[in-house]
Amino acid sequence: MVDRGSRAGDARRPPAGSGDAAQAIPRTEPGPRAAAKREAIVETAMRHFAEHGYQGARVEDVARELGIAKGSVFQHFGSKAGLFLAAYKRAVSSLPAWLDAPAEVTEQGFWAVLVYWLERTEHLIREDWIPYRVSLIGNYGTDLKLKRDINRWLLSEDPYGTLDFVEFGVARGEVRSDVDVEVTTSMLDWLAERFQDALVTEELDPGLFHRHPNQPQRRQARIEQFAELLRSAIGARPA
Repeated sequence: MVDRGSRAGDARRPPAGSGDAAQAIPRTEPGPRAAAKREAIVETAMRHFAEHGYQGARVEDVARELGIAKGSVFQHFGSKAGLFLAAYKRAVSSLPAWLDAPAEVTEQGFWAVLVYWLERTEHLIREDWIPYRVSLIGNYGTDLKLKRDINRWLLSEDPYGTLDFVEFGVARGEVRSDVDVEVTTSMLDWLAERFQDALVTEELDPGLFHRHPNQPQRRQARIEQFAELLRSAIGARPA
């Protein structure tokens, strides 16, 4: 994801490089060869984490595939946690932001964009499986210290451009302006992320929702109901 610029409330947020995993990473700027090596390590690590999870992935396997020493990985990232944090950042940054929706969708407004991305959940599995899987692992499958570093980065960088999206909705008169924009942004982040993760989980493991088989019409109904519930909470009130 591209840098979305400054955010309201950024002064209250910790710098993106803070945290245990980040502090283990050397501070020196890498040269071109070192930067290319680092990129290759992150790309390979993303796939290993996606396939084996955080606990199951092994740094030595990443190093072996690249034909480098295990110590070389630690030289660049300091620890396995530092390597995963770099992979997580790359994964999430490669996923689309809210306002990356097609122009014909954004022209229809905030709620059309919301529904568009919820309906595109299957795309995240089929075409962006590795980055989305890494994002899921980072959100649910890491220890508390690493999760803290992940949360700090998400707050600092807003990789999905949620604040921009909310401000877009407020400017169009579709989202409430009487609620602090940071509160609305946090609510949208939490609820939409969990709902979309539930849709993804249903696709990956249909048996998880065993009381109701995975039926396309039920899935679409859930999306519409979620959007309506969200609209009742943060949608602009009639004049």
